Amino acid sequence: MAYMSQEGYDKLVAELHELEAVERPKASAAIAEARDKGDLSENSEYDAAKEAQARLEGKINQLKITVAEAKIVDTTRLSTDSVQILTKVEMTNMATKAKMTYTIVSESEANLKEGKISIKTPIAQGLLNKKVGDIAEIKIPRGTIKLRIDSISLEA
Repeated sequence: MAYMSQEGYDKLVAELHELEAVERPKASAAIAEARDKGDLSENSEYDAAKEAQARLEGKINQLKITVAEAKIVDTTRLSTDSVQILTKVEMTNMATKAKMTYTIVSESEANLKEGKISIKTPIAQGLLNKKVGDIAEIKIPRGTIKLRIDSISLEA
């Protein structure tokens, strides 16, 4: 089960629709075109098209499972008392004094460029349930970092 925002859920549904309505017919057409070129035993184009179709079907099936298991979080019921999924956390690295801001999201919504980190990352796990002013000691691959929670808010 994956908790996610309505926006994240809508993106997954749109991606699934795109794969089923557009990409699947393209893959079938590519196979048909390659098949028309004759001998299938030595037709690398046919093999590549079949392999691409298999990857596409795998992705479609995985998305269907994710969509089916998704639980949309009602953001109106979230609290900013402590860090939880869909909260935006501003913090300070105690060693470097660097400030950073992350929103904790489901794995499928994670996008570091947008400042959205998966709830499954070590940083997100270390921040969960912490309150403003708390210092989270988080083990990361390069050692341990200490992050002070400066503010907790909800994504608008």
